[in-house]
Amino acid sequence: MAPTLYMIPYSQPVRATLMTIKALNLDVNLKEVNLIDKQQLSSEYTKLNPQHTVPTLVEEDGFVLWDSHAVMTYLVSKYGKEDSLYPKDLRKRAVVDQRLHFENGVLFPDTMAIIRPVIYGGEKIIPQVRIDRVKEDYGLLEKFLQGKKWVAGDHVTVADFSIVSSITTMDVVVSIQGAQFPNIAAWIERMEKLPYYDQNKTGLDQIRKVIEDNLK
Repeated sequence: MAPTLYMIPYSQPVRATLMTIKALNLDVNLKEVNLIDKQQLSSEYTKLNPQHTVPTLVEEDGFVLWDSHAVMTYLVSKYGKEDSLYPKDLRKRAVVDQRLHFENGVLFPDTMAIIRPVIYGGEKIIPQVRIDRVKEDYGLLEKFLQGKKWVAGDHVTVADFSIVSSITTMDVVVSIQGAQFPNIAAWIERMEKLPYYDQNKTGLDQIRKVIEDNLK
């Protein structure tokens, strides 16, 4: 039997994980968890994942893992035919890990801070302080990409999958200006050409509609 991934397509961490799965050409059973209906708070789901987040991976032998960063690196380490998505070389891996922590500790929280009040709180006008924070994040990523094709170096890695899920969501509310952030704009174009980018685009289109509808 294939592993099962509990997910919802519009979730940023899920989109990153789905890109990883497609890049690895893995057979995974997908089981949707409706966050709006609070299915993640059911007793069945919280037994699997007490943090009641998505994605959650369940292997056929009962092994359970959540947090997209942990899930992606685990999947590459276990199922990858080679290690380019998550290098075994310690220094290369350390850079990928740093970028993953940047997404987890900076980009994802700042994205949630700007879109949650719109989606769940009925906010129609985004405070300038949050917009400024997102632009600061863009500035950091712009520097990370200086002289590089991908966020962690010369090869696409799981860090690209993770970061693009947040950056493209941020772009829905704080547009990335190519003249100001040319490295980011060029990197997104490269990401969009990857054969597994559709796994980000599908969920992104869903959350874009929700955000834009709520801002009307």
